[in-house]
Amino acid sequence: MAIIDFYDRGWGINPDGIAYIQDERSFTFTEVGERSCRIAHQLLSLNFPRETKGAVWSHNDVTGWTCVLGLWRANMAWIPVNERNSLEENHYLLDSFDCEVLFYQAAFADVIAELRPRLPKVRHWICIDSAATADPMLDSWCASQPSSKPNVRVDMDDVVIVSGTGGTTGKPKGVMNTHRTTQTFFAHFMLTCTYRDGVVPVNLAAAPITHTAGVLSVPCTAQGGTVVVITRPDPVVLLQSIVRHRVTEFFLPPTVIYRLLDAPGIESVDFSSVQYLLYGAAPMSVEKLKRAIELWGPIMTGGYGQSEAMTGISNLRPDEHMKNGRIADDNRLSSVGRPNPLVCVEIMDDSNQILPRGATGEICVRGDLVMKGYYKNPEKTAEAIIDGWLHTGDIGHLDAEGYLHITDRKKDMIISGGFNVYPSEVEQVIWGHPAVQDCAVIGVPDPDWGEAVKAVVELNPGQSVSAAELIALCKDKLGSVMAPKSVDFVAQLPRSPVGKVLKKDLRQPYWDAAQRKI
Repeated sequence: MAIIDFYDRGWGINPDGIAYIQDERSFTFTEVGERSCRIAHQLLSLNFPRETKGAVWSHNDVTGWTCVLGLWRANMAWIPVNERNSLEENHYLLDSFDCEVLFYQAAFADVIAELRPRLPKVRHWICIDSAATADPMLDSWCASQPSSKPNVRVDMDDVVIVSGTGGTTGKPKGVMNTHRTTQTFFAHFMLTCTYRDGVVPVNLAAAPITHTAGVLSVPCTAQGGTVVVITRPDPVVLLQSIVRHRVTEFFLPPTVIYRLLDAPGIESVDFSSVQYLLYGAAPMSVEKLKRAIELWGPIMTGGYGQSEAMTGISNLRPDEHMKNGRIADDNRLSSVGRPNPLVCVEIMDDSNQILPRGATGEICVRGDLVMKGYYKNPEKTAEAIIDGWLHTGDIGHLDAEGYLHITDRKKDMIISGGFNVYPSEVEQVIWGHPAVQDCAVIGVPDPDWGEAVKAVVELNPGQSVSAAELIALCKDKLGSVMAPKSVDFVAQLPRSPVGKVLKKDLRQPYWDAAQRKI
């Protein structure tokens, strides 16, 4: 199936049904579908070849998402840009990935005016919600086009998404995903989040739909379900939307889940409609995961992936969070589930040899889920994909039951006094302290040890704990080698727009200072 076929499947099932809700406005499948067809026809009339790059710069907005659907319907490639990114980061994505069509909201007109001279490859600028700009407004731009589906020939290996890597280790690379890779991701999602007894899914897009949340909403759409779009990142609005719209599924990064767990009155919020609360994008505290299960029941759904493997390498289903009618043991809960059925996962050593079950090495993935490559970067592609296997850069192992455990990012591993220290193991212990909201463990320069283990901790409001207490806790649980040598307390950890802690930003000042001393 082409990526747009998933929307059209839902459109065929429920043509007059509500496809999207934004604030007090509802959009039917036919309304959005026909609008996306007019956009596609207009793009095709401009003679853009397949895989031409387009982007949408907007707040969380259904019309912005309709433009993405229009790009896909014309067999063009979408560059996701997050309006929460810095201007420079979005400029880098649009310029480096050769964007030629840019849809934008009038709220960003000043930013667009500033960037326009620096984006010479963009040939068409369309404002999606106002006629007050110098550029054409979306509806007038495509008004003369038919609302029928255009007949566009696609190849399953045509590129439909060029997304920037997380930026946690340097300049983003352009990950090329195709009809084939997205189809595989959607299949994995629907195999994990199954609905029975006539339940129609209701997806909550709490993150930007013109970024991460958009792709996560497609399986719901394909089943004729409704996607509720939240226009601002407000926990109160999020909780109200769950209750009001009887939401059945939504995704949140762990750091947002932690804040929900501490929200006043959270125990009284009606979560009875929710069947799947998906979490991922960063490791999650086992202690906080247990509290979520105790509070909301068996709805937690873990996931592991990366842009290069379309976020669908493995899943820990809600029922797998339980064992014999009780919450599962810590070993199970700290895993990222079993590999999904349409992908092969192996653990390899530095010589690219497959290791036996239980051994620790690099997590490697093969199958239709794996990206086509990095955009205009064959060298990095060849480093990442070797003999058909994607080398994820994550260190981990498969246990006796087939559950995948991520020890850490290869680049985050700390070598202290000749010993390997995996930050995630230390973070799990620190997360377990009730005063801790979130933490990150990093390696910093040390004249004796080479690298010393440092914890950077964000506390819950109104709570306190000393550095000595946390260090003693880690020594007791892990031993002195893995325990932090020092602890810094910060008001807020630096995070990417999708909630990942930016460890490179935490490490950089320490390594820069050490370099200046040389």
